[in-house]
Amino acid sequence: MDMQHGSGGLGRPDQNRSSGALAAASASEFLTFRLGAEEYGIDILRVQEIRSYEEPTRIANAPSFIKGVVNLRGVIVPVVDLRIKLGCEKVEYNGFTVVIVLNVHGRVVGAVVDSVSDVMELASDLIKPAPEMNTTMDVSFITGIASVGERMLILMDIEALMSSADMGLIDPGSQSLQ
Repeated sequence: MDMQHGSGGLGRPDQNRSSGALAAASASEFLTFRLGAEEYGIDILRVQEIRSYEEPTRIANAPSFIKGVVNLRGVIVPVVDLRIKLGCEKVEYNGFTVVIVLNVHGRVVGAVVDSVSDVMELASDLIKPAPEMNTTMDVSFITGIASVGERMLILMDIEALMSSADMGLIDPGSQSLQ
């Protein structure tokens, strides 16, 4: 399948070479995107491509955050609106709305977001653990928080979110141990 974040699409030139090989070894690249006022980051290695939003074919009795399915070069791909899933107050479809096509546990899944920002390389020392909260909302998919200048990034484990039981997208028996 097309990997558009390789040498042509989302990749960016190497930066901060002066920080040394050790820092580069402990850095990770994240695709950053917006959901409402918040900015999130996911592991770039899970991203297959980014597409403009197109209305999916609705599936009967699907939860409201599963918008339906699209045909992506012969592959039927479920589309999840992360804005609805994560409780954003306003969900508006416009020219900036995109679908991030992900490869999660060997399955292709689309995630609708407000907009994509950029690809960032974050050293592990910039990433702080997510605060523990006593709440009924599941925040186990949040892996950390990174402050980059004035920006606050919420880093998420997109595989954990997409394979959670309420999503119903990934068969728990099909997940491989890592």
